[in-house]
Amino acid sequence: MLAASSRKNIARAGRLGSGPALGPQPQRGFTLVEMLVVVTLVGILAAAAQPLGVWVHKRQREAELRHALRTLRDGLDAYHRAAREGRITLKADDSGYPPDLDALVRGVPDARDPQNAKRLYFLRRLPRDPLADPALPAAQTWALRSHDSPPEAPAPGRDVFDVHSRSEALAIDGSRYRDW
Repeated sequence: MLAASSRKNIARAGRLGSGPALGPQPQRGFTLVEMLVVVTLVGILAAAAQPLGVWVHKRQREAELRHALRTLRDGLDAYHRAAREGRITLKADDSGYPPDLDALVRGVPDARDPQNAKRLYFLRRLPRDPLADPALPAAQTWALRSHDSPPEAPAPGRDVFDVHSRSEALAIDGSRYRDW
């Protein structure tokens, strides 16, 4: 059971909150100066975070480029390996590398199949250079190097020995994307 003085305190507290105001109430809300300070601080933080966002986007595109290059080069190596194993019919002057990038996707007849019904496929789809114009087809986004061209002056030719980006931009580490 509550003591009589406790019941009086509870009743008095209930009356104080529900009755008319006994004095001037403090104003609620923010002043214009407080709002300007908050907006200024948010602007400073956004300006500081913007270069970090650009850097993160560039790093993501570099990772996409590395992955696409690795995928294409693995496909080129698999094609060459199949040619060396005699699974692809070659002419006398062929290098064993595909004539174009689309050959990795459309496949080639398996030379070990007497009916030529089986095909060898090396890629499901052709990756595109993430730094290239998105309007171009994937095969046209890459710069090609032929088996006959020297490494210091890569040039396209009758086969595809290697691929690299056409971009002249610099990577985060200072290297050129086309040298990857």
